[in-house]
Amino acid sequence: MGAGHSHGPTPGDGAAAPSHRRRLAIAFGLTSTIVVAQAVGSVVTGSLALLTDTAHALTDAAGLLVALVAATLMHRPADKRRTWGFRRIEVIAALGQATLLIAVGTYAAIEGVRRLVAPPEVPSTELLVFGIVGLVANIIGITILSSSRGANLNMRAAFLEVLNDALGSLGVIVAAIVIATTGYQRADAIAGLFIAVLIVPRAFAILRQTFRVLMEYTPDGLDLDEVRTHILALDHVRDVHDVHASTVATGLPVISAHVVVDDECFADGHAPDILQRIRTCVAEHFLVSVGHSTIQLETGRLRESESTAHA
Repeated sequence: MGAGHSHGPTPGDGAAAPSHRRRLAIAFGLTSTIVVAQAVGSVVTGSLALLTDTAHALTDAAGLLVALVAATLMHRPADKRRTWGFRRIEVIAALGQATLLIAVGTYAAIEGVRRLVAPPEVPSTELLVFGIVGLVANIIGITILSSSRGANLNMRAAFLEVLNDALGSLGVIVAAIVIATTGYQRADAIAGLFIAVLIVPRAFAILRQTFRVLMEYTPDGLDLDEVRTHILALDHVRDVHDVHASTVATGLPVISAHVVVDDECFADGHAPDILQRIRTCVAEHFLVSVGHSTIQLETGRLRESESTAHA
């Protein structure tokens, strides 16, 4: 019978948001350099820690490349076929990164346990040099991405990848120092396991977040029962049903609802006022949680016909 929209972020906001592509491009270049340097180092030293960190850095480089592509696509405007533009591409990118990290972490854990049993000889000096190179490059990457890490899931995943890679490089350095000072070769395998411990929980955390968005879970902090209660408390409102809420992308939660009002509201022209009061109610009480709302007004008869159709 009647419907209204309340807009927070719009589909085109992805195109208007500040670009993070330059930061991602620099971080990708640095991480790619780390991959090449550590790949050479892992061949020279035979170190599991360095090999694992190389695989981690390779995953990070791939993830940053995906993040860079995603950041570019997110700035393409919406059209009649893609009404939200490419806003959700950041979620797809984060999902791919998490999957890659889980694979790398699993390999590191298996190989680390194997090398604890039969540790190979690892040259500590070379291991230390390559570890320091990786750490310095990662610190630069962290500095570049830190200011944008809260922008969206894509940028958060990219920042965490570089941060954890820096911790991995630190693990390599510690292993090199332990081997040099004590001759304890298992330090290399322990460092490899340490990197695996860094990778896997983080990957599952990102995976959980992306799963919630893709499954269209209700946004965190939004209680739909509370939304119904607030709307039902308004004059002339008789029922609230078909309430749905989800997240299109970071910073873009949406909510929709069918609201049954008194029949006379449509006869005396009062319906637009009711709609505005509902929109104001949603905006004032749930402003932090709701960015885009769609409210449909109905009569009691229409509600009954919907119930019959759904039976």
